[in-house]
Amino acid sequence: MPSKELRVGMIGYGFMGRAHSNAYKQVGQFFPSDYRVVLKAACARDAAKAKEFADQWGYESVETDWKKLIARPDIDAIDICTPNNLHKEIAITAAAAGKMILCEKPLAMNVAEGREMVAAVERAKVPNMVWYNYRRIPAVTLAKKLIEEGRLGKIFHYRAKFLQDWTINADLPQGGQGLWRLDVAAAGSGVSGDLLAHCIDTAVWLNGSVESISALTETFVKERKHNLTGKVEPVGIDDACIFMGKFSNGSLANFESTRYARGHKAQYTFEINGEKASLAWDLHDLHRLQMFDYKDEGKIRGWKSIHVTDNGGEHPYMDKWWVPGLAVGYDCSFTHQVADFITGLETGTPAGPTFRDALETQAVLDAILDSAKSHQWVQVAKG
Repeated sequence: MPSKELRVGMIGYGFMGRAHSNAYKQVGQFFPSDYRVVLKAACARDAAKAKEFADQWGYESVETDWKKLIARPDIDAIDICTPNNLHKEIAITAAAAGKMILCEKPLAMNVAEGREMVAAVERAKVPNMVWYNYRRIPAVTLAKKLIEEGRLGKIFHYRAKFLQDWTINADLPQGGQGLWRLDVAAAGSGVSGDLLAHCIDTAVWLNGSVESISALTETFVKERKHNLTGKVEPVGIDDACIFMGKFSNGSLANFESTRYARGHKAQYTFEINGEKASLAWDLHDLHRLQMFDYKDEGKIRGWKSIHVTDNGGEHPYMDKWWVPGLAVGYDCSFTHQVADFITGLETGTPAGPTFRDALETQAVLDAILDSAKSHQWVQVAKG
């Protein structure tokens, strides 16, 4: 039986608030540990909506002021599910109060903010993590294991894309609840920080640091009505982004993200080409890892599909779920992240990505915007 409580205070109640809350409720059922997660309080400015969210997900109480939430002695961990422009202040305040912190991605609005956040959590020595959940899709984690085992040999190429189509309508407003991602003041960037951030984090985790990039961004709809002011205002975020670059291991990078790819709701794919083998993965078929292994006998050599569902210990995380052949979903990546965070508390070895880890992705995001603006190659800053 769990001997300790992990008492969570959630700030925000949107899509990610639901995903995180579900993970907290599931983790103890499938990943037993010394900790029992307690959903202590949900916090949002709208008291009625916060109460509705809290009742639905089983939070014990409601706050409308995040500073009061952080000050509560019955809260151990703060989960930041707010727009990006609020991450820094909340995280620094929580760290000063000695709270553990789990922060939505991207870490911050820019590297400068991210460095302040890293300094705050490291000074306070509080456990911290950023919600880059795609690392914990079992097929993606298996790709990491295969690369670490040397199955690919020297890596030559890494390419990724993340395609959506939900902002094509020019009449869609910007700003406010649900649409803050279109407001540069709240989001800091567009598809680069929202979509490519996931691709970059996975790439850095699988293939190492990105050294330099050349990027192109485009804003297709130049003006939108702002929900908060009621006025038509310039759009400051990027609707689409393409960049190429070079990793520190010498491999080449090719990345694309857009919200203007009609017919795609969330197509995230990556492919890695090495001297011995290649790997490919598609979020739409998230339990399958595609692999081409050149050492296979010539007459049967070709791409094979690995169904990552074995529960005998060969496939990551799957021993905690069902029988072989039965899949888990997108939501389980968040459950895996909470489980790994708790394991980090138990062992004293932090599970990544920590704030410092996520600062590396933030540096790439800054370089993307700098390169797109200057039309020059940009070196990625060091953390």
